[in-house]
Amino acid sequence: MAASAEHPLPEPAKPLLGLLNGIAQATFYGNTEITEELLREQLYPETASQEFGVLLAKMKGIVKSIASADMDSNQLEAFLTAQTKKPGGITTDHAIVIAKFWKNQRAKIHESLINQSKWENSLKNISWRVDLKTQSRHIDQMNSPVAIVEMELEKNGQESELLTMEFDETELNEMLKKLSEIEDSIISLTQAP
Repeated sequence: MAASAEHPLPEPAKPLLGLLNGIAQATFYGNTEITEELLREQLYPETASQEFGVLLAKMKGIVKSIASADMDSNQLEAFLTAQTKKPGGITTDHAIVIAKFWKNQRAKIHESLINQSKWENSLKNISWRVDLKTQSRHIDQMNSPVAIVEMELEKNGQESELLTMEFDETELNEMLKKLSEIEDSIISLTQAP
């Protein structure tokens, strides 16, 4: 399969590659202009709607399976071989086109899935320092150490936002305790039983 994928695709394979790219655009890159009707009209105009719907559903399922597992070339080959052997599966020619598509799109789809799975903001940079308080409403708080934490947050490529927090010794110890608990939870979840 790999040797054939390096050569230019034969003419009948080009609509399938276009379909796979259309699926990627609609599913992973958020292109709402790519519709089932558009794909059928542009790539498979001679195919009946129902028949095209079956092909589209099959290819969507395969692309989503490959992307969700972020398959490497060995996994992909095993997966596609299994798909060619099952009843109602794909042809060997389809497998070659899918392999070529995944080779070209894997990194972009992976990056898109990561970006889609991010929570609100992501931490771009963090810095901290310890200062002495020189002014306060209460005299007993003067000359006490305070930790200043600055976090640069970014939301999906927008301009960064700077968040500054100030902690006294008690608040800092409490935060460090919570961070230690989080670290212990992560370690316990990631270690094999």
